[in-house]
Amino acid sequence: MSRKPTKYVFVTGGVVSSIGKGLASASMGALLEARGLRVTIMKLDPYINVDPGTMSPYQHGEVFVTDDGAEADLDLGHYERFTNARMTRQNNFTTGRIYEAVISKERRGEYLGATVQVIPHITDEIKARVRESTDGVDVAIIEIGGTVGDIESLPFLEAVRQLKVEAGPENALSIHVTLVPYIDTAGELKTKPTQHSVKQMREIGIQPDILLCRTKTPLSRATKDKIALFSNVRVEAVISAIDVSCIYELPLHFHAEGVDELICERLNIWSRSPDLAAWHRIVDRFKKPARGTVKIGVVGKYVHLRDAYKSLHESLVHGALANECKVELEYIDSEQVERDGAETLLANLDALLVPGGFGDRGTEGKIQAIGYARVNKMPFFGICLGMQLAVVEFARGVAGLENANSAEFDRDTAYPVIDLMPEQRTVRNKGASMRLGGFPCTLKPGSVAAEAYGTTEVSERHRHRYEFANEFRDTLEQAGLVLSGTSPDKKLVEMVELPDHPYFVGCQFHPEFKSKPTAPHPLFSRFVKAALERQASRARGDLRKATEAQPNMH
Repeated sequence: MSRKPTKYVFVTGGVVSSIGKGLASASMGALLEARGLRVTIMKLDPYINVDPGTMSPYQHGEVFVTDDGAEADLDLGHYERFTNARMTRQNNFTTGRIYEAVISKERRGEYLGATVQVIPHITDEIKARVRESTDGVDVAIIEIGGTVGDIESLPFLEAVRQLKVEAGPENALSIHVTLVPYIDTAGELKTKPTQHSVKQMREIGIQPDILLCRTKTPLSRATKDKIALFSNVRVEAVISAIDVSCIYELPLHFHAEGVDELICERLNIWSRSPDLAAWHRIVDRFKKPARGTVKIGVVGKYVHLRDAYKSLHESLVHGALANECKVELEYIDSEQVERDGAETLLANLDALLVPGGFGDRGTEGKIQAIGYARVNKMPFFGICLGMQLAVVEFARGVAGLENANSAEFDRDTAYPVIDLMPEQRTVRNKGASMRLGGFPCTLKPGSVAAEAYGTTEVSERHRHRYEFANEFRDTLEQAGLVLSGTSPDKKLVEMVELPDHPYFVGCQFHPEFKSKPTAPHPLFSRFVKAALERQASRARGDLRKATEAQPNMH
């Protein structure tokens, strides 16, 4: 008996960039999984970079890391948070990767002397990768990055057109995410941008089957009728994709609009009614927190673009859900801390988080903030660079290693407590050359980390070149730093913490890449819990004023 072929849902976007294709794809994946279907999701990115690993967060937002070490688009984070699909390097590829593969084949003579062209060679490579990466599931959702009309995305859209024809009408459909803006001066929604976007899709041979119309207010029946008439789409397939206060409400909203029913009908899928109880619980907890709100500061260098910390933001929301509270995040530029001082900016916070990053800009501000949290018993969580700078601050402020630093920022420091990993010293190419992907970590029994995880053996995802310098292990441990997590062979320090502190934890890895609303990461849950406890203590007046204690910053 032959296995049923994978059915495809192709998701494109029009009118403007950042229209929400990633969240729409993830939400549809969640709905189809809730119907008992096996789902995977892919992201095809039109830019020429081989991967986003060398791109500035201001260019492309966060770089998401998979267990197998791929540096990928941030939308893969949405896919993992909303579904049970585990992303790998096969779930995201770019124009650069496609051309790299085709040119390599041409150099090896695999095209037998043919003139290598966009059609069929580039499009064939795209189709082959889509088929290979989606084999064995019921439904594959394929998101095409960019906006219809961009010259960069044309080869991907042509490949989608061919795949849709080759798969057949009951095995593939096209969903187009578009914008229906509200014009204040006219006092009405305008459908013309959507009409033109669909027109561009049809010009390249793709007729959308479903339209997800981003809008501030639900579309009236008359507006849906107009869009359906000019877009050649059934009126019931014109969906109001309204703005929501909680992104985890999207699967519920799409279900109410009948999106999953439309997909199953068009693809001739027989499935059960979706079980959405978990999503209802998440949204209820988000909107009606039983334990109030905690205020957490995030001190970083990319705070002016929130997408740079997308997974981090969502993981803190998950931690709040686990504690039945709401989290209010205050993003603080670390350079502002350098100018105005830590007390001015941090005194009103319940907890402090310092995330990862690269480069020396703003590092002293982060160190000042960490010192303030250490001395004033403010719950602190340092991730990647945040952990490294916590080690630097402890070395300076407690261990007496004056002007200790990371070799990344000061190659001449007498105390390089953070240094390049030995295997990184000869690396010249920047792309995909860091310590990347999932690695095991052994936790110290009785530590805060082990208590949070509930186990002493974990696996977490990494993205860094620098590590805790082993030559300073004894010195810092004797001064009171607890090395609570190491690699199984004890060669690499993975976690640090302080005793006699409500919560002072740093980790070299990125726990935010493995947190879900349905399964909050334990380190974030424990961190938010500590923030709640501090808030309660402050309300009782148990804490001294922050001005009474200032760290030694030498």
